Amino acid sequence: MNTDFRVASAPVAPIGELDRLGDEIAELSAHLDAATAYLLDLIRDFDAHGGWGNGFRSCAAWLTWRIGLDPGAARERVRVARALGMLPRLAQALARGELSYAKVRALTRVATPETEERLLGVGRAGTAEHVERIVRAWRRVDRNAEAAETAKSHASRALHVYQDEDGMVVVRGRLDCEAGAVLIQALAAARETLYRQTKNVSYETRRIKPPSPRGRRRNPVVQAGGRGDGGCGRCCGGRSSRARGHRGAHGA
Repeated sequence: MNTDFRVASAPVAPIGELDRLGDEIAELSAHLDAATAYLLDLIRDFDAHGGWGNGFRSCAAWLTWRIGLDPGAARERVRVARALGMLPRLAQALARGELSYAKVRALTRVATPETEERLLGVGRAGTAEHVERIVRAWRRVDRNAEAAETAKSHASRALHVYQDEDGMVVVRGRLDCEAGAVLIQALAAARETLYRQTKNVSYETRRIKPPSPRGRRRNPVVQAGGRGDGGCGRCCGGRSSRARGHRGAHGA
């Protein structure tokens, strides 16, 4: 039994018609990207003002409920919206339809205000797949650079505490953020303790009235130079041994 299968071929459209359809597809895609840029602006403002805080855990959860996005896609929309708030060139390129949302989504994973201009050129020059590959490589380089910087910072940590020739304690060091925060808190607590102690001592001191100038002249300790060791403080240098010799010479 012979069966004859025939495949019906689609009618071939004129080349001019196909070009027109292609142009319409590209134009409509640019309009969709521009609308997506506007949507991301709205999401960023909505998120910043906490419009989702009426029973939802996050803005992404609200987007999942309100417009039916997949949770992963909703989180990506919020992330990209937040990132574009600090990347005006990429935001403008998306709003003008120069870059697709797929490219912008990839670029915002690594872009900073300092690298935005260079990555914008990458997005304009390559396809979305090409941009994804570059971003993955860029992230690996960033991770390696971050690891090297962390190792360098770790090796440069130091803390030196010593007493100088004047008896003052000198503290010099270089600490990471966590250790530095602990040190700052300890110093603040010690400063507060010393302040309270000094305040209490000052209060007790104010309760004892200092002697008047006339009383100082009648006070033999004050007259002897303010020392409690019996020194005269005038010609004997205030030392007790020389004070005894002085009294003996005067026949005291």
